[in-house]
Amino acid sequence: MRLLERMRKEWFLIGIVLAIAGAKLEPSIGVNGGPLKPEITVSYIAVATIFFNSGLSLNTEELTSALVHIKLHLFIQIFTLAFFPAAVWLFLQLLSITPINEWLLKGLQTVGCMPPPVSSAVILTKAVGGNEAAAIFNSAFGSFLVSKHDLIFLLLLL
Repeated sequence: MRLLERMRKEWFLIGIVLAIAGAKLEPSIGVNGGPLKPEITVSYIAVATIFFNSGLSLNTEELTSALVHIKLHLFIQIFTLAFFPAAVWLFLQLLSITPINEWLLKGLQTVGCMPPPVSSAVILTKAVGGNEAAAIFNSAFGSFLVSKHDLIFLLLLL
C-alpha cells in the first residue's frame, strides 16, 4: 500500500520516466512527420493546453494583481534574458580552454539564451507555492520576446 501511495504522489516524475523510456524504445513515433506530429502538437496544442489549464486555476483578481508588479516582471526578464545568458557565456569561456567539443559549447550557449519552457516555469512555480500568475505572464512574455526570428538571428551569430 505504501508503494501505491508513493506512486500516486510522484505520478508526474513516473510519467516523465515512462515517456523517456518510450522515446528510447520507439523514437520514430515522435519525429517530425511521425504519428504524433510534434511540429503541430507541441508547438500549438501543448502550449495552448498548458496556458489554458493554468489560466483555469487562477482567479481574475490574481492575474490582474500579478500584472501590476512591474518591478518583478522587469527583474525576471532581465535575469532570464540578460544576466543568465551572460553568466552562461562567461562559463563557456572557461570551458572553451578544455577539450570539450566546440558544437556542444555552441549548443549550450544557444540554450542559455532561451527563456525557460512554459511548462517548467508554470509547473515548478506552482509546485513550490510561488506566484503562479506572475510565472504564467513572464513565461508567455519571455517566449514572445524571444521569437523564432530571434533564435535564427542568434544561431547566425554563433
